[in-house]
Amino acid sequence: MRSPASIFFLVLAGSIFLAACSFPGRLYSPPAQYTIGGRVSGLLGTGLVLLENGGNSLAVGAGATSFTFAGGIVSGGSYNVTISSQPSNPAQTCRMSDASGPVANANIISVQITCTTNVYTISGTVSGLTGTGLVLQDNGGNNLAIGAGATSFTFSTGIASGGSYDVAVSSQASSPSQICGVTAGSGTVTNANIGSVEVTCATSGMLYAIGGTVTGLTGAGGGLVLQDNDGDNLLVNENGPFTFPTMIAGGASYSVTIFAQPSSPPDNCIVLNGSGTVTGTITSVLVECANSPWTWMKGSDSLNQAGIYGNRGAGAAANTPGARQHAVTWTDLSGNLWLFGGFGYDSAGNLSYLSDLWEYTAGNWVWIGGPSVVNQNGIYGTLRVADSGNVPGARYGAAGWTDRSGNFWLFGGNGLDSVGSGAWLNDLWKYSGGQWTWMGGSQFADQHGAYGTEGVSAASNVPGGRAWPASGIDSSGDFWLFGGQGYDSSSAFVGDLNDLWKYSGGQWTWVSGADLANQLGIYGTQGTPAAGNVPGARIAAAGWSDPSGNLWVFGGTGYISSGSSAGPINDLWKYDGREWTWESGSSFFDEDSVFGTAGVPSPANTPSARVSSGSWVDSSGNLWLFGGTGDTSAGPGDLNDLWEYSGGQWAWVSGSQLPDAAGIYGTQGVPSAGTVPGGRFNPSSHWIDTHGNLWLFGGYGPVVGGGDLNDLWRYTPN
Repeated sequence: MRSPASIFFLVLAGSIFLAACSFPGRLYSPPAQYTIGGRVSGLLGTGLVLLENGGNSLAVGAGATSFTFAGGIVSGGSYNVTISSQPSNPAQTCRMSDASGPVANANIISVQITCTTNVYTISGTVSGLTGTGLVLQDNGGNNLAIGAGATSFTFSTGIASGGSYDVAVSSQASSPSQICGVTAGSGTVTNANIGSVEVTCATSGMLYAIGGTVTGLTGAGGGLVLQDNDGDNLLVNENGPFTFPTMIAGGASYSVTIFAQPSSPPDNCIVLNGSGTVTGTITSVLVECANSPWTWMKGSDSLNQAGIYGNRGAGAAANTPGARQHAVTWTDLSGNLWLFGGFGYDSAGNLSYLSDLWEYTAGNWVWIGGPSVVNQNGIYGTLRVADSGNVPGARYGAAGWTDRSGNFWLFGGNGLDSVGSGAWLNDLWKYSGGQWTWMGGSQFADQHGAYGTEGVSAASNVPGGRAWPASGIDSSGDFWLFGGQGYDSSSAFVGDLNDLWKYSGGQWTWVSGADLANQLGIYGTQGTPAAGNVPGARIAAAGWSDPSGNLWVFGGTGYISSGSSAGPINDLWKYDGREWTWESGSSFFDEDSVFGTAGVPSPANTPSARVSSGSWVDSSGNLWLFGGTGDTSAGPGDLNDLWEYSGGQWAWVSGSQLPDAAGIYGTQGVPSAGTVPGGRFNPSSHWIDTHGNLWLFGGYGPVVGGGDLNDLWRYTPN
């Protein structure tokens, strides 16, 4: 039995509950929350991350002038904004003011962030200086006098991150007269002090030895003969250091060349760092020799050859496609090589757009279809209906892939539509059973993209007309297309693109990037995926997919994280189906290669900035990159260096470190030491046969002078 007190309590509680139900306006409502934000000034780099009260993270993009954290803080609470990571590219230091305090019934907009670009010193070492009067100069104006006997130097004026330095001798030393030279004197400042500049001085008239190192000789007694200054010969029969017998006076010049290549066994040797002014004992000449796994298989070692078509459908030893660049390639399920179109020479030697289809099988080329003359209009027929009369219009710079059933697919390029207009195409074709089928896109050139909703496939979606995109096919058989040059969603003129598309189940999906042209890249932190990362717009990048289905994009001509124009780049990106990761290379233009030791991977190695390379991915998922046109330490030109990317590191495998190297052909069809394709861009690649060999066809490059090529090469990886 309840006591009177407990009964009174129950009655009172019930009265309170009824009162609350009778007056809904007095029900509990949560307190108001207020946002935390402020102003940003001077922010140029990417990667600035703020924290609110140690937990709420906010990434602030380059160029931002304000910020506001998501969520809020109730009145009476407090806020404390800190910097979790400082910006890079360029490296900056950001400082805060008014970054903490109480929240009192109003949004906080008073936090101030001020960013300044980090400045780094330029310094180096001095050797051999006995005279007075030596003056160094950085970037043409920052003068620094160096006293006799000095062994090091540091310029008083630093360089901001992302800026360049260029150290040179403004005045030579005297008393005694000396000649001083600078090595490693120029480059870009990237988030660290520069201490690698070397100044070496030699006394005029004194004699100094000229030498260096030989690597890669296959065996002793090979007959390699080096020559200095067109007269001082030196027989070298083993790897290691060498020194010419004749010494050279300080201030004079030296020039080391190959007088005779090794012949027993044969090797192909090249000279690096072979010339300059004597500023002391020279030990930096590098002679690299290679027993090449390249084999010249078909085609000519001369330029601008017309096609030899033979009979349609019949292979013959004399058959060969005409010289051309940027044709589309496929590999069928039997490992045979296929080639379509490009820009090059027909059977009569006319130069223009091509639409011929070829197969390379059993050691011979077979002309399968398409005309043997240039400038064929597209014959589209009925959408999604195969017909023996259908043929894609002549074009180059298109994308292609082989599906799981062995069908060939072709998208876009620059060429001719159904009425003969020569411009940017977005038509999609399938080749199966000996017939072409027009599968989608327009039969008229210069179409804008229909993007739809990002991440949502639709029958009406289609990329705009474009050429020179990067592409790959993933482990599910879906095709991925990135960038190129062409039409975005609305611009009146063509531009460089960074939109990412997927073709799956007969429909296109706009996955990533912008629907407008000429977009800057958002690099984030190298090696770290992030939802906000995206490569800048670009054309003629190398693209491929690995066995895990990741899409890779390297280099091209495009936009970096800042600036209003495009240039050659060497950044490597990976898209894993969700996010982009900047994997390696630079976020700046015109970077030179870091070769390291031939065949040895290193995290420091990287190919130079370049455009229109050949590329492959082998059965182990390793990425291979060949040539293109790009930058070297000796200036820009057509390249023939071969690189492998494996385990997150680049290795320089073969080819020259210098531009415009001529091809060494040897005997057609016979593997031989020293053979190597010449420098070139716009070759046809992606072919890997069932034995794992890489195949390369044509392009534009130097044999003598430069022109279109139709040589077919096989590379057998070690």
